[in-house]
Amino acid sequence: MAPQNPSREEALALLHEFTKTENLRRHAYAVEAVMRHLARKAGEDEEMWGVIGLVHDLDYELFPEQHCTKTREILEGRGWPGEYVRAVVSHGYGICSDVEPQSTLEKSLFAIDELTGLVAASALVRPSKSVLDLNVGSVMKKWKTPAFAAGVDRSVVEKGARMLGREVPELVEDTIAGMREAAEEIGLKGGL
Repeated sequence: MAPQNPSREEALALLHEFTKTENLRRHAYAVEAVMRHLARKAGEDEEMWGVIGLVHDLDYELFPEQHCTKTREILEGRGWPGEYVRAVVSHGYGICSDVEPQSTLEKSLFAIDELTGLVAASALVRPSKSVLDLNVGSVMKKWKTPAFAAGVDRSVVEKGARMLGREVPELVEDTIAGMREAAEEIGLKGGL
């Protein structure tokens, strides 16, 4: 049974229980870092935003066909607060969930989940292989090439940006900034 507000340690233990693949773990760490950055910037609860970012894809490795559905079951089964569960499930809105993002937290998670993949791919093709020297212009050039990081659904990022009333380059800037804070943990420190 998780306490009223699950800690990062609890979230991390759950992530490691259900996610064994290093790339999926790194994605979770990246989303956590960006969510923490966005929470600080908005004066919101950094711990809550980070924990939700960390567990958002909890079911993806073991239950890809039941993405979001199994995470809801897992979190509810562990006694997680409804607000946390709803936020996690809302990131799959229109894809594998009918829970529409409402709060700024939910809209942020929806918007940046896919974007972390594009930022990571953009960093990995740099000579430095690092997010530390990556800039918005470089990512936006890659954005315009659909074949680059083709698995990143740009329409989801655009929809999330609209939900937040922000432009995509602004979100890219925040995503880079958040990912820089976890550069080593997400394997994007590179040669810098």
